[in-house]
Amino acid sequence: MTGTEGSEPALRVAFAGTPDFAVPSLRALLEGPEGVVGVLTQPDRPAGRGRRLRPSPVKVAAEEAGVPVAQPAHLRGEAERAVLREWAPDLLVVTAYGLLLPPEVLHLPRLGCINVHASLLPAYRGAAPIQRAILDGAAETGVTIMQMEEGLDSGPMLLRRSRPIGPRETAGELHDALARLGSEALAEALERLRAGTLEAMPQDPDRATYAPKITKEEAELDWSRSAEELDRRVRAFNPWPVAHTGHRGERLRVWRSRPVAAVPDGTPGTVAAGANNLPLVACGEGGLLLEEVQPPGRKRMAGSAALHGGHLCPGERLGDPGPE
Repeated sequence: MTGTEGSEPALRVAFAGTPDFAVPSLRALLEGPEGVVGVLTQPDRPAGRGRRLRPSPVKVAAEEAGVPVAQPAHLRGEAERAVLREWAPDLLVVTAYGLLLPPEVLHLPRLGCINVHASLLPAYRGAAPIQRAILDGAAETGVTIMQMEEGLDSGPMLLRRSRPIGPRETAGELHDALARLGSEALAEALERLRAGTLEAMPQDPDRATYAPKITKEEAELDWSRSAEELDRRVRAFNPWPVAHTGHRGERLRVWRSRPVAAVPDGTPGTVAAGANNLPLVACGEGGLLLEEVQPPGRKRMAGSAALHGGHLCPGERLGDPGPE
């Protein structure tokens, strides 16, 4: 559905997005009174063992709804922007598109471009706001609907919605919650836009912080750090790139953990049997219970199963370099 059947749409809206995070926002548009005239998404990418081309989640959702889809590799040239001109949108809604919008695109729609960003701006501008908030131990986060300009997530704020970060919440869980919250905030922002009550508030650049892209190298656990910090890393890197540690010359993935204050004496990285027969690893401060791990070549398993099956043994030390 692309607007109310049998009536003029409230606005002609184009949408730009690519991953799962963007799908709830697209669906919010499809269920509203706007007319979704087209969807921009990144080109299909090879995925899986066969490296077959796989469409983005946004492309799948758009095609299911019967909405035209375009997949330019970039938007720098007139030829790549031609489809957007043909759609003649009043507004372009952007959610995790992943491509830079040049000035020509930002100024093309009559009402400009708005973005659904997964943080409470001006905090955590950039590519990885969800993971960075967890890594920093932030108590809350949220979404911001923002008027786009040429700077990095620096445009005026139109609407913000906050939520607490749960003490055991992973990046994957927070991602899904913020995707839903973003779609709700987008629907509210568009309702206010139609009513003429949507007001823009400039960001305070002095309060801006940045959330650079996550790298695989960051996911290696340094056992000299505190258990609290390491637990945040485990949560922030679930489901990608997954926290890991060197073990028996290979790489042990840690999917879920829990910090504890008291641990047996031992060099950081030393394994002991902890509560509920879970592996307990000594850290620079406190200890980390490994609730779910994945030994090399194995499926994910409970930490107790890894200890019982000999994949981890009391007295051995984690952190030896794994394979490159």
